[in-house]
Amino acid sequence: MLIRCGYRIKMTFAEPTALVTMLAVRAGQANARLHEERHRSSLGDGNNEYIDLYGNRCQRLVAPAGAITLVGGSTVECDDAPDRVFPDAGEVAVAELPSSCLLFLLGSRYCETDRLSQFAWDRFGAVPPGWGRVQAICDFVHAHVHFDYGQASATRTALDTLEQQVGVCRDYTHLAIALCRCLNIPARYVNGHLGDIGVPVVDPMDFSAWMEVYLEGGWHVFDPRNNARRIGRIIIARGRDAADVPLINSFGPHELQQFQVWTFEDEQAAPSITARDRLKAVAAA
Repeated sequence: MLIRCGYRIKMTFAEPTALVTMLAVRAGQANARLHEERHRSSLGDGNNEYIDLYGNRCQRLVAPAGAITLVGGSTVECDDAPDRVFPDAGEVAVAELPSSCLLFLLGSRYCETDRLSQFAWDRFGAVPPGWGRVQAICDFVHAHVHFDYGQASATRTALDTLEQQVGVCRDYTHLAIALCRCLNIPARYVNGHLGDIGVPVVDPMDFSAWMEVYLEGGWHVFDPRNNARRIGRIIIARGRDAADVPLINSFGPHELQQFQVWTFEDEQAAPSITARDRLKAVAAA
């Protein structure tokens, strides 16, 4: 299936300000192949792109005083099946983990493992290790936290989310990541596009956050916010938490004037069975 995704963001600046953005689709995704894309700003094309320490595509530019608009769009070929489930996947002992996973066991800006460790072991220590334990964490976070755009906060941590019981997708993800790490399960933060393919219409659309957890067989997708198998995840960036992957990092004050995100299936290029039909078939199986 082909998915078209994109964004339109308008900001104003009081003075010239440097920006780093992470808005381009991440290269090299196993289940999503980039067909075409274009990113531009009202300053023109040709932003200076580089790859960060986590393999994410970043763009540098300098916004002049006044307003600028960032616009981008991509066409991505994705699997038309929901996220895969591996219920028999076990945990990997720390001593046997690939070295690249060890970073994702440590505490980070929004995931305070030191302050959540006792809670994690008290709540989930008796749950059999493996896929089921991670799913139990997602079930708990999904039920414990109330989703509310009006309560979004740039400074809310995993512990805050546990105590306040409210947040948006990044908060659900931070809490689940922190609890996994407390139990010696590597977990990393992912943001990207996730539209309403196969589910009721999502309005307004936004960028989404979920997590990947390392179990037997490699990295696996879990989504504590939606807590459901979904179709058409398109990754923009991965990191330890949201501090590593800001969509826009402004090195100076700005005001957001417009923010639009879209993700939809290109049904003209779709196979005979649509993604929505496939999701229904999997649910009924």
